[in-house]
Amino acid sequence: MKKGFLLILMGLLYTLFLTAQESKVLDYWLTAEGTSQIHLFKASNGKYYGKIVWLKEDKDKRDVNNPDLSRQDNKLLGLQILKGFEYNKSEKTWENGTIYDPNNGKVYDCYMWFENDPDALIIKGYVMGMRFFGRETKWTREETKRN
Repeated sequence: MKKGFLLILMGLLYTLFLTAQESKVLDYWLTAEGTSQIHLFKASNGKYYGKIVWLKEDKDKRDVNNPDLSRQDNKLLGLQILKGFEYNKSEKTWENGTIYDPNNGKVYDCYMWFENDPDALIIKGYVMGMRFFGRETKWTREETKRN
């Protein structure tokens, strides 16, 4: 009886640990340049997304570099720039997602991970399915949404 209870307890603790690992990306993140804050969230489809919730300058700035002319008048504030990430438990990465760069209007394949600091999220966008061809940046966790 005690062994059964202990096994169930260990299973629950392990599940909680995995959920905590997977959810630690959920927060507000200041980009490396310090010019915007991104809110990462988990959608009802179980995938992870991120949108711009604060801009340092020009809160009315538009998505002028978007190749879709019908979207160039959309505000950057509220724009979803991270899409469709899935958590890979064995690699402890969020992958199979994309990142949109409003500075050049391009979408890149992307994955994210933590190294030693749980308050520093590493994000890497890449092209042609080759992770070694890409650009890496580090975002810093913030406790709350900026105004």
